[in-house]
Amino acid sequence: MAAKKTIRNPELIRGVGKFSRSKMYHKKGLWAIKKKNGGKLPLHEKKPAAAVAAVKPPKFYPADDVKKPLVNKHKPKPTKLRASITPGTVLIILAGRFKGKRVVFLKQLTSGLLLVTGPFKLNGVPLRRVNQAYVIGTSTKVDVSGVNVEKIDDKYFAKQVEKKQKKGEGEFFEDKKEEKNVLPQEKKDEQKAVDVALLKTIGGIPELKAYLSARFSLKSGMKPHELVF
Repeated sequence: MAAKKTIRNPELIRGVGKFSRSKMYHKKGLWAIKKKNGGKLPLHEKKPAAAVAAVKPPKFYPADDVKKPLVNKHKPKPTKLRASITPGTVLIILAGRFKGKRVVFLKQLTSGLLLVTGPFKLNGVPLRRVNQAYVIGTSTKVDVSGVNVEKIDDKYFAKQVEKKQKKGEGEFFEDKKEEKNVLPQEKKDEQKAVDVALLKTIGGIPELKAYLSARFSLKSGMKPHELVF
């Protein structure tokens, strides 16, 4: 058991101690401490006061809760590419506008999406970004070493936002025809360069043009789990 702490000057009543001030002076041995320090009690340096906040908190708080944006400390990991998908692999798109089309995989972008093309001249599929969750990798491969796609990244597919001008009173009631989105000439040239390089390789493999041009679809009697792509 721990020893009980003894009180040097127990209180007789509240605020009145048993021993006087002079008695406690001798009991604590302060006279000896003074003698060692030349007749003066040593003064301990005071700890620096905590820095007071420059901005004082408000006395009144708003009745409604103010939403604070959460800090996202999570660092996104790079998307792991499926082992069956390598540059030049022919993929089958499973969803979207080009569902069922066969495309050639060129490279993986920094966002994790796959850069693919038809080529456009064969089946109408331009340079696109596709999520690997919506494609089937086939055993057919095309040599894409001669295709230069270093300039194409995620910024290539960013939409150009035009600043809207304020309409006057007269222009507000006028009917305007909707302007169609025109593809920039730079993107057309880039698509043409990729198609030319790909078609050279595809032309050397028999029946590959017809394979890429045909749309994939399931027919009656076909069992998807038994198919080998």
